[in-house]
Amino acid sequence: MRALVQRVSEARVTVDGRVVGEIGPGLLVLVCAMQGDTDAQSQWLARKVVNLRIFRDEQERMNRSVLDIGGSALVVSQFTLAAETKGNRPGFSTAAAPDDGKRLYEHFSSAVASYGVPVANGVFGADMKVALVNDGPVTIWLDSER
Repeated sequence: MRALVQRVSEARVTVDGRVVGEIGPGLLVLVCAMQGDTDAQSQWLARKVVNLRIFRDEQERMNRSVLDIGGSALVVSQFTLAAETKGNRPGFSTAAAPDDGKRLYEHFSSAVASYGVPVANGVFGADMKVALVNDGPVTIWLDSER
């Protein structure tokens, strides 16, 4: 699985003009299931995300996790993270099929919540508008172990 993790002061996602998920300080996690991914990759990625030390400590060093700060996570599905860009038009053949992608997205979101992080979600497959205040900015790309 693949995730783009952003440290945020706040973030929200809207569908058809209605806010469906919103958080204060924490992580915006854009996540994509790739072909062949399993629950094990989803669980590994969730553990990595909640323990990622990208929040400032008392010395202003990135040394605290979302768990340490009591932050939240906004988890949004984004199959375009699987983009292949050899030409000018991206291809997405390495993304998981929609049914697998949805299942793994939901598994990932539940796994993050199982660590005690409050989770808000987007809507899988919907046309979403994501607004955020990136804190830092801090943006980290993660791929699960295979």
